[in-house]
Amino acid sequence: MTDVAIFLAGVAAATAASVAVVAYLRLHLESILTDLCGTVERAKFWAAFSNVTLILVPLIFAMDYRPEARHGAGVVFQMGAQLKYVLIGLVVTVMVLGIAIGSFIPRSRPAGATFQGKAPV
Repeated sequence: MTDVAIFLAGVAAATAASVAVVAYLRLHLESILTDLCGTVERAKFWAAFSNVTLILVPLIFAMDYRPEARHGAGVVFQMGAQLKYVLIGLVVTVMVLGIAIGSFIPRSRPAGATFQGKAPV
């Protein structure tokens, strides 16, 4: 395989991995965002924003990798190295989104806690 073919195969695999993660998280993300945003329209925007981020960041990592077939490394090992960076980008993106969304989720009060001197309803 040529350097270009290895590179493009890695980018295709990165895209497939990113789309799989977006598909897996879609329903859960939309329901949490609907609850946090208050309206479906706002939630759809932030879900779309998150989806684009989940696809583009790993692609940036994939495009940064430069295979070198001349050094005798096998195609599988080169694609594995490229996918390693893609998965790092994907995990970092999911973690940042999780932290950002998690920071807006209100923490529940312990049972029996009072709010301004009143018992919880």
